[in-house]
Amino acid sequence: MNRKGMETRQHIKTKACQLFAKKGFKEVTMKDICDSTGLSRGGLYCHYDSTARIFDEILNDFMDNQDEEFRSKMLEGLSAVEILDDVLDRYREEMIDGEASLSVAIFEYFSGRGNACEENPLYQQYLFSRRMWEELIQYGIDRKEFYQVDKTAVFDLIVFSYQGVRMYSRIMTITEDIPLRITSQIRKILVRREG
Repeated sequence: MNRKGMETRQHIKTKACQLFAKKGFKEVTMKDICDSTGLSRGGLYCHYDSTARIFDEILNDFMDNQDEEFRSKMLEGLSAVEILDDVLDRYREEMIDGEASLSVAIFEYFSGRGNACEENPLYQQYLFSRRMWEELIQYGIDRKEFYQVDKTAVFDLIVFSYQGVRMYSRIMTITEDIPLRITSQIRKILVRREG
């Protein structure tokens, strides 16, 4: 695909992501995406044949970016605490911003797609994210920056508290103190006392 085609696809995903965050997955139509991007139906269908295809690619991009972010920073030899703080700072900001949350759209998209955990794509996303977090936590343990912890349990605390707050942010006001308390506790669980 040429550069212009790649730019168009990125524009579509950016605009669609905003729509999914605002309306959820089920309420967004290809017409909505055409209106938001300024593309004709033919122009949009040249790149994507459904909202599901677009959403799949958005989710894959998010996971790839998170994986690359963790992996590249660890390969650079950055402090595990620094990597953790960067991620927790971003999570704190995202938990407050209910308008930008894809949590409802993700729930709608994956609902009813495969009953068994092993077949459910959301469960596959969970496993992928867990592997990334467990690698980061082990990196911190190996560098003696993090306590020896149950990596899976800590990941569950992170992902389910984060997603829970993102879901609640759609139906109630989330003040800054809620994500701050959560991320502070996660940090206390992981980070050895400095100094």
